[in-house]
Amino acid sequence: MAQLFFRYGAMNSGKSIEILKVAHNYEEQDKKVILMTSAIDNRDGVGFVSSRIGLKRPAFPIEDQTDVFDYVQKKNAAESIACVLVDEAQFLKKEHVRQLTKIVDQFNIPVMTFGLKNDFRNELFEGSKYLLLYADKIEEMKTICWFCNKKATMNLRINDGKPVYSGEQIMIAGNEAYFPVCRRHYFNPPVDEIEKLNNN
Repeated sequence: MAQLFFRYGAMNSGKSIEILKVAHNYEEQDKKVILMTSAIDNRDGVGFVSSRIGLKRPAFPIEDQTDVFDYVQKKNAAESIACVLVDEAQFLKKEHVRQLTKIVDQFNIPVMTFGLKNDFRNELFEGSKYLLLYADKIEEMKTICWFCNKKATMNLRINDGKPVYSGEQIMIAGNEAYFPVCRRHYFNPPVDEIEKLNNN
């Protein structure tokens, strides 16, 4: 039976490269996938899954009003879909997640979602919250803290070389504004090191 997967990890944990790898593996066997991503993430243009190592490919952009179930239903009617893959899943709305569960339950199509769990304030994103509630299988993708060798579980936002713990939840940026960190370095970041990185 198909399942809804949520694979989460801190920044730099390889989520986007993993989703591109999964898509490639299906397509290498001539199995059709639908690749989706949030329209909010526009770092490389709207509607692209991009990894930090340079791989990039188009994806269907999910906007707030997008009916994901309807889109997949139409695609599946035209050509059998083997898997639905969703990047930047933290930006999904509750209704999107419910629609993904319907895709799994009604069409028996596996859905694999990839995203952050918590924001820079250590609050759950809406999409992550409901994926944690509704997913059949939850997996952590691990990476290491920017400042030590412990596992990174949090995302530290930096502005003008200083750590930031309040403000708008969503600010689209990469390594210039976010660091994957362990709990210790989230609450006690090495400000001198951050300032050096900011000046480079």
